[in-house]
Amino acid sequence: MVSTWTVATIVAAVAGVVGFFVVLRGSAFVADALPTGAFAGAAGASLIGVNTLIGLGAFSLLGALGIGWLGRRARHDVAVALALVAMLGLGALFLSFSVEYAPEIYSLLFGEVLGISVNEIAPVAALGAVCIVAIMVMYRPLMLSSVMPELGEARGVRGYRIEMGFLAVVALATSMALPVVGALLIFSLTGRSWAALRRTRITRSARLAGAGASGVLAA
Repeated sequence: MVSTWTVATIVAAVAGVVGFFVVLRGSAFVADALPTGAFAGAAGASLIGVNTLIGLGAFSLLGALGIGWLGRRARHDVAVALALVAMLGLGALFLSFSVEYAPEIYSLLFGEVLGISVNEIAPVAALGAVCIVAIMVMYRPLMLSSVMPELGEARGVRGYRIEMGFLAVVALATSMALPVVGALLIFSLTGRSWAALRRTRITRSARLAGAGASGVLAA
């Protein structure tokens, strides 16, 4: 139970911090599409005999970069929908080739928060630390491009680079959280904390800290 509480706390805190910018940037569709589409990566990895977490991480990152690339050439929601459909189609194809029941794949839909071992704490903590450090490094340009993108461009903030960097962070958070809480619960973790705080009369920095704390309390 100690391992479960530790990993769940890390996942909830990171999801709260990342979810703050997910809602602020209007990227809720991305936060919902990436975990669902990354399911295909686990199916493909299982098909070729590779660790499902490797396929999960690869598809999360490729999906995020694909969304960012397509977003420059089409409406953002259309780009997300195209990436989601493509990943789900590949997932269905991979599963059709497999003749065995793979519980580790299907468990990604609902997570295995009570089946966490001590060996899983270090990878989750490492991915969570990378996500938090990346948010801290990008904080000022990310906040500026989220709230006032035109002003950010005028001050030299490269919106496309910030978007790709943030999507990569979302992909890492997805890879970290999906085996724990499942694809069906990640969206509620990323969106709930900030949504509960957005009408409060406090600064955005305080809301960001509150989003992380709210996620920990939820865990």
